[in-house]
Amino acid sequence: MHEQDKAILQTLVSVAWADDDFAERERALLDALLESFGADPTEAEAMRAYAATPRSFDDIPITELSYSDRRTALQHAVVLSWVDGTQRAEELAILEQLREKLHIPEEEATPLVAAASARAQELLALLADEA
Repeated sequence: MHEQDKAILQTLVSVAWADDDFAERERALLDALLESFGADPTEAEAMRAYAATPRSFDDIPITELSYSDRRTALQHAVVLSWVDGTQRAEELAILEQLREKLHIPEEEATPLVAAASARAQELLALLADEA
């Protein structure tokens, strides 16, 4: 797994813990991303161990995230906010805090967030159709 992928996952762990509860569906998304990013078993276990401890936005490795990586992290965080099937106001506030932490201008983040939300909702609809 590339270092930038690890930094993106660490960012998502901080987002998942922002409400003081790293829920089972959030853990499942982390596992899916570990597989998607090509994490070997040692890397996956290390990331799960990292995620087992509550994290804050202060733990986001901002200096390890490139311009593109920060935008990718924001989009994955949007998907994470939909993982339970709905996006609450508290989650929108967390996404706004993340945008600020990642130094992404609001006018640039707005279409990124909208596109990621639309994708997440499409995936949720597909999963509902298969159930």
